[in-house]
Amino acid sequence: MTSRWMAMAAGATMIGALAACGGSGAGGAGAGGGGEEPQSIEDMTVGVAMPTETSERWIADGAAVESQLEEAGFEVDLQFANDDIPTQQQQIDQMITKGADILIVASIDGTALANQLKAAANQDIPIIAYDRLINGTENVDHYVTFDNYQVGVQQGTSLLRGLGVLDENGEETGEEGPFAIELFAGSPDDNNTAFFWQGAIDTLQPYLDSGVLEVASGQTEMDQVTTLRWSQETAQKRMEDLLTAHYGGGKEQLDGVLSPYDGISRGIITALQNAGYGDTIEDGLPVTSGQDAEIASVKLIDTGVQFATIFKDTRKLATQAVEAAESFAKGEDPEANDTETYDNGKKVVPAFLLESDIVVAENIEPLLVDSGYWTAEEVEAGQGD
Repeated sequence: MTSRWMAMAAGATMIGALAACGGSGAGGAGAGGGGEEPQSIEDMTVGVAMPTETSERWIADGAAVESQLEEAGFEVDLQFANDDIPTQQQQIDQMITKGADILIVASIDGTALANQLKAAANQDIPIIAYDRLINGTENVDHYVTFDNYQVGVQQGTSLLRGLGVLDENGEETGEEGPFAIELFAGSPDDNNTAFFWQGAIDTLQPYLDSGVLEVASGQTEMDQVTTLRWSQETAQKRMEDLLTAHYGGGKEQLDGVLSPYDGISRGIITALQNAGYGDTIEDGLPVTSGQDAEIASVKLIDTGVQFATIFKDTRKLATQAVEAAESFAKGEDPEANDTETYDNGKKVVPAFLLESDIVVAENIEPLLVDSGYWTAEEVEAGQGD
């Protein structure tokens, strides 16, 4: 077990007897009636559907959710779908068939699970959407995530800080540029992409309007800059194409790139380094933002290659998901701190939003090392234990 999981919260206490519902899930309407045998958490299974194991972030989420659910006393059925929508659909179908009492779902495509969730609802199985909102269905009971619009604001802010337009306190420095930037967004089938994008573009737009920032490619709409499945390789290829079309042959030099995710950032940086921009920011490499504090990118930040990332502590997100599962197990509604923002096209889903942090080289130690998320040795190696 890595140092990250040793630091996890494990304080969930055992919950008393819960009325069963004749084979239904935890949310069944028959709870407490008809003299049914009581059901305890030890008799309940939570199905956890995660999108992929190709991303360090999702491996960490899966481990955190599984560990904390087990600490609370649940049985856990954790499945990864390898970014394949039919696989995830099949996995959720199997969880329902095998008798899952609660489902926690981080969807690959937020519009592709309506049939599975309808089947779950028919068996009174509560659905917790994990970090990615599930759209187009009434059968989503709760949503745990970070404040995704604010994450986008932080991404835009970190780019402005890296360019010197803002100082470390977020105050304008008077720097007028112009700075040449390019924009990347996440996967178009991920509901979070639009929130990240809107937060970032709202932050950058005043500087685009004033001429402090310029986008030589002219690609400033979200549908022009998305990156399917958050792919590092796709991002690298697009960056290479942008450099060839708009920055080659003595044309304008690129100063910065808005990137919504560390894997995308690493693809962008590889393309820039291969194009001769330098190995580090000090050598002339454009400043690049990121997200998820993946250890490979944390090392790049520590060594002056990537400028920033956004730290979303997945241990806290897992804790919130487990607390929601415990609430459903008791027949209660989970705590929500946002009941207005997350409209999935069929309903506004009650949500609990967590805060995130901008990580730059100067605060890696207090934010990531001192909290036990990564060790100093892991940062130096660029690899988790």
